[in-house]
Amino acid sequence: MSLGFSVVVPTLERPERLSGCLAALAALRAPRGGFEVLVVDDGGKSLLGPIVAAVRDRLSIRLLHVPHGGPAAARNAGAAQAGGSFLAFTDDDCRPEADWLIAFETAFDRGERGVLGGLTRNGLPGNLFSSASQSQVDYLYAYYARQPDRPRFFTSNNVALPRELFQKAGGFDVGFKHAAGEDREFSDRCRHLGHAMAYVPTAVVRHEHELGVGSFLRQHFLYGRGARRFHALRARRQSQRLEPVSFYLKLPRQPFVAGEPLGRAVLLAMLLVVSQAANALGFFWPSKEAA
Repeated sequence: MSLGFSVVVPTLERPERLSGCLAALAALRAPRGGFEVLVVDDGGKSLLGPIVAAVRDRLSIRLLHVPHGGPAAARNAGAAQAGGSFLAFTDDDCRPEADWLIAFETAFDRGERGVLGGLTRNGLPGNLFSSASQSQVDYLYAYYARQPDRPRFFTSNNVALPRELFQKAGGFDVGFKHAAGEDREFSDRCRHLGHAMAYVPTAVVRHEHELGVGSFLRQHFLYGRGARRFHALRARRQSQRLEPVSFYLKLPRQPFVAGEPLGRAVLLAMLLVVSQAANALGFFWPSKEAA
């Protein structure tokens, strides 16, 4: 029987986060064909060998070292070395739940052969900045999945697809040097090429993205930089252009729609407004590169 899944985890200078991710992967229920894990060190200086060795008795795992090129390039490097029929991507600050791969396997078994995206939950609900960022992702999923059978966007920390499809699509665009927009571009390109997309809410990942004021602002500034490149590439494909103004105006309502307590919802809405200001600054920031 051929190997079922190859799980690709890019990482850069977050050994503690990576350790938690690998512990969660070691606790996964295995799909029928089994799975391997490829950790891709994106040019970091931290010693990751001991972290990988600590789970080697519970995981089929490989550690790859590549020159620093960003998470898109790191994911592509991992996919190039993968032996599984299917690829699954997550990040070093994510904790997949025990049936994560089983959920994707079940979807593939029922005939899905496109790009599958799972449900990502905030793993740090006590952190308002992390909660605000997850609220934005929840809003994007709701917006781009207005037609439940035709979703248009999945984040790269919880996605699976046939390895052959990934290769045909050309992988992630390595022009994205940060974790900012490469997943939107990949989703859009796959749809443009005619590949189906399906949402698998039973494939659950907890995202433990620790954020403070500075890192929150930087994250959303980089999202704006990535959005600039994404929209430029999408325009070349003659795909849909910028979202309508209503898309941005409705974003701060997401915490209220999600049923957050009033006081917390107000704070989250304020952070979402700030995030969009940082995003706009990144989008219009003068630069030679689009991202």
